[in-house]
Amino acid sequence: GMHARLFHQLLNKFQTVENILASDKAALGAAGLKHNIVSGIIKCAKGMHDQALDDSLNWLEAPNHNLLTCQSKLYPPLLKVIPDPPPILYVCGQPDYLHLPQIAIVGSRQPSSGGLHNARRFARELAASGFGITSGLARGIDAQGHSGALDIKGKTVAVLGNGIDKVYPACNHALYEQIKEQGALVSEFPPGMPPLRENFPRRNRIISGLSLGVLVVEAGEKSGSMITARQALEQGREVFAIPGSIHNPVARGCHKLINEGAKLVQNAADIVDECG
Repeated sequence: GMHARLFHQLLNKFQTVENILASDKAALGAAGLKHNIVSGIIKCAKGMHDQALDDSLNWLEAPNHNLLTCQSKLYPPLLKVIPDPPPILYVCGQPDYLHLPQIAIVGSRQPSSGGLHNARRFARELAASGFGITSGLARGIDAQGHSGALDIKGKTVAVLGNGIDKVYPACNHALYEQIKEQGALVSEFPPGMPPLRENFPRRNRIISGLSLGVLVVEAGEKSGSMITARQALEQGREVFAIPGSIHNPVARGCHKLINEGAKLVQNAADIVDECG
């Protein structure tokens, strides 16, 4: 029950996590917490916890495994200013990559051949211009975005909708390992968390929150990529879209975004000019 906004409300009220854990039932109840959350905090304060905490601590013992709290100097500043920043981030790889100027590249899991080509080409050119490429490690456009950056030894960040120790989808295992070595894998979910459907909208707000802008390559009108674009707008970030054929169903989301004010882009220079 401890979602991000509630955590930050508590942190604003009690100032430190230590103060939250030191509070009694009355103080926690007066802060508006439900009984089950109060009980959970009291148990934690007494040293009683579930297996998830032990799994997280064990995961952190490995090289290049990092946990960034929202109060850490390494926590990405752009992400910190969204309405509900994750209280903690598990990062495998290079945590400093989260501070780079980033462009998110998102789109359909079943894109056209042209969409695949565009995603990889834009990623290469944006990475060559100094941007980190951020996406969600999904098959299709996401994978091409990561791969395009890696093609030229550029920097890429993959935000996961599951525990950082799990690869999803399994077909991207080799890409996961490559990003682990050459980029950064990021998740707000503890090790062992499966890829549940409700995790992915939460994952998407991190993708847009880390980025200066979001490029939608191909997307249906009702898709996760459209959710990411809308979250980007709510966060005050730029939204870019590549137009496609009127006969291509996965171009309709891009056309809808362009109609609503997203910037139509035909090459990476259009994005570089906008984001500097």
